[in-house]
Amino acid sequence: MTYKTCVSIAETTPTKVLSTLKKSLIKSDYAEIRFDFLTPKDVPRAIQLTKKYHKRCVFTLRPKKEGGKFTGSEKERQSILKLLAEYNPFFIDVEFSASKNKDLLTYIKKTKTPILVSWHDFSKTPSTNSLMQKHQAMKKISNHIKIVTTAKSIRDTASILSLYKKQSAGLIAFAMGDFGRISRILCLHLGAPYTYVSLGKPVAPGQFSLDEIKSLRRLQK
Repeated sequence: MTYKTCVSIAETTPTKVLSTLKKSLIKSDYAEIRFDFLTPKDVPRAIQLTKKYHKRCVFTLRPKKEGGKFTGSEKERQSILKLLAEYNPFFIDVEFSASKNKDLLTYIKKTKTPILVSWHDFSKTPSTNSLMQKHQAMKKISNHIKIVTTAKSIRDTASILSLYKKQSAGLIAFAMGDFGRISRILCLHLGAPYTYVSLGKPVAPGQFSLDEIKSLRRLQK
């Protein structure tokens, strides 16, 4: 079993993004650049500094209402998303709510940048049937899907992992929080292409560090 990882980078300046990205990709397969931690005026600089690493990067610009840091208008955010797509990263993360904007989707598809359509629930884990319905709706946007919920019990963790029963490669589904922590590893065994990790301080509740995941890999050998 190969534990592929994607380090979430949440730095506040372009130079720090580059520095952390270099460190991350020494040990990690991929890295997620959280552009929402930067001010909009710093985004172009960060893109240019990291250009040689884009093929191993997931670009994310998460709005505040979706648990991110971006506080500008949705029109401004989608304009930045279009700019990010032009640089052809490994994936561009587009929230399921934003994917309803056909103009945005059409623009991104023209750039040929693969879309990772994402959906998060920061308060609970919906029923298995609800999750299945959500998954089916998201598949109409992209075959690359990220579904993340908040687990308050072992049953919640089982519910989110049940999505893998009928899913081919391309699904990343796990739960946040203490109860969901194990799902960040189990999802790899069930077919997830990678799991999100931190380089140090967790960016999300229950997130493993890169070193913790690597130590698990060594135990398997």
